[in-house]
Amino acid sequence: MVREILVWPHPVLKQKALPVELVDDSVRELIRDMFESMNEAEGVGLAAPQIGVLKRVIVLDTSSKQPHLKPVAMVNPEILEVEGSYVYKEGCLSVPGEAEDVERPAKVTVRYLDEQGQPQTLTAEGLLATAVQHETDHLNGIMFVDHISSLKRELIRKRMKKLQSYRAERDHDEPRAEAR
Repeated sequence: MVREILVWPHPVLKQKALPVELVDDSVRELIRDMFESMNEAEGVGLAAPQIGVLKRVIVLDTSSKQPHLKPVAMVNPEILEVEGSYVYKEGCLSVPGEAEDVERPAKVTVRYLDEQGQPQTLTAEGLLATAVQHETDHLNGIMFVDHISSLKRELIRKRMKKLQSYRAERDHDEPRAEAR
């Protein structure tokens, strides 16, 4: 099921997500919904807080730019090692239409549980490394805009507030249109 993606500065996006105690059918359903929502929005990553669920779950699919990689779901991801430096123009499904250069480590090693609850370790480079870090930040209440200048962040915040107002107005008007 495609779920609505929250728009920054929604307060849920600043909260820390809680660890998943058990990878069960409800977590697997969340993962399926997250992949559907991410794909519908044409993203490469999504964290559960972005759909209003404060659980430490992320999904990633960088195969559009890294065809040799398969989509991956990570439960309770933990970055173990970082290496190098890399600048990538990041966007975010919770900050639609915006992208800014963000410097992050070029290579990361991450430990996580897979969809069956089995421990896994993955070393990622390039876009996947960026996406792992970006989505893991979401689990800690950190947005990519927290990595840019305060001036750029404030300009983006104003545009997102306008977008939220537009969506609220649109959503408010739709039921009345159906009642006619």
